[in-house]
Amino acid sequence: MVSEKKDIRALSKEELRSFFESIGDKAFRGTQVYDWLWSKGIHSFDDMTNISKETRKHLDENFVINHIKVDHLQKSNDGTIKNAVKLHDDLVVESVLIPTKKRTTACVSSQVGCSLDCTFCATAKLKRMRNLNPDEIYDQVVAIDKESRLYHDKPLSNIVFMGMGEPLMNYKNVLESIEKITSDDGLGMSPKRITVSTSGVPKMIKKLADDEVKFNLAVSLHSAIQETREQIMPFAKNFTLPDLRESLEYWYNKTKRKITYEYIVWKDINDKWADIEALVTFCKYVPCKVNIIEYNPIDDGHFQQASSIVIDDYIQALEHDRIPVTVRRSRGKDIDAACGQLANKQ
Repeated sequence: MVSEKKDIRALSKEELRSFFESIGDKAFRGTQVYDWLWSKGIHSFDDMTNISKETRKHLDENFVINHIKVDHLQKSNDGTIKNAVKLHDDLVVESVLIPTKKRTTACVSSQVGCSLDCTFCATAKLKRMRNLNPDEIYDQVVAIDKESRLYHDKPLSNIVFMGMGEPLMNYKNVLESIEKITSDDGLGMSPKRITVSTSGVPKMIKKLADDEVKFNLAVSLHSAIQETREQIMPFAKNFTLPDLRESLEYWYNKTKRKITYEYIVWKDINDKWADIEALVTFCKYVPCKVNIIEYNPIDDGHFQQASSIVIDDYIQALEHDRIPVTVRRSRGKDIDAACGQLANKQ
């Protein structure tokens, strides 16, 4: 039985250098290969033009490069681009490029499907099939950077982990991908331009703080009333608001960085004055800002967008208590590309 080739990008730079020494070559050859794999993002060993043909053949005999493929690209009238990304095992995830006048943002996936059960989210209707590897996350960013340069004439400026999956349920691989993205050997992007959005896993939020990460943290809150939040996000029965609050206080005490609360307002679910008061109270525990999101319905069912009057009530109440608040309008409606509500349309 022929053994399956290993993905070469699973090797560190040091392991690549050791590999070349083990076959009687120079260690620096490993550094050259690493540069081709990450900084230059090549898809084939044949593209390594400063490596001898014999060495390239040897690499091809022993390794593979399991690169992603943008299988289908949709462009919205507002400039948003949605990618259906095919992985090496033919599973598909989605990534989105969101342009504004000042920036272009990549919304990337971290899992195939999702580990959690948010009832409003299309991805939650898919079972979690597997975690994405660090290189598969990295490749999404590289692909979107190329699209940003091609279609918007500027490099990618920001990244949000708000696509398919719960990033903190794929903790190790997400952090490794960010290390590659921010490394001088990779894309060299500032961690301050990266935001990891979580549905709220207290234990892992504390671990982020302990690991002294430099990127930003956002929490999909959607309600500061436990009973309501459980209806929206059933897993919240195990990750309660008091536990979440404690973990966020721990985060802030360790990092001194504000939290962003992602908050969708739905008709007849969290559009009462009691919901607004609860959010204002919760926001006072830790320095934060609130990002109210316009909902992009996935069907004609239970979750429908709240009225603009209610949105204005939220804004006024938050601003009254000097809590920073913005409203994010849904982008790419004509291609169903609302970031954070991605669905696999296979």
